Amino acid sequence: QVQLVESGGGTVQPGSSLRLSCKASTSLFRIYTINWYRQTPGKQREFLGTINPDAITEYADSVNGRFIITRDNSKAMAYLQMDNLRPEDTGKYYCFVQPGSFWGQGTQVIVSS
Repeated sequence: QVQLVESGGGTVQPGSSLRLSCKASTSLFRIYTINWYRQTPGKQREFLGTINPDAITEYADSVNGRFIITRDNSKAMAYLQMDNLRPEDTGKYYCFVQPGSFWGQGTQVIVSS
């Protein structure tokens, strides 16, 4: 069992930046692929991007060029840097790790003027 805790959410204006963090409770963090998802009311959870154990990343088209995922294996942390935020980026953000398929509890992001 891996516990994940997201943090860093908040309310920001359009065009702002936020960095979300995902802290994992495992000493084997280096073997995990970390994924970030977003959920808005009435919609399915949306895949945003992923970083594998070799730190290779992939992103959804909706965030490519604005969001960057990084990891720090020494701290068992993953990060989602979000730049040029838009109102449609509003939602609850989750990290999800594989293998094992573990989810965090999410952190809320609101982008509003």
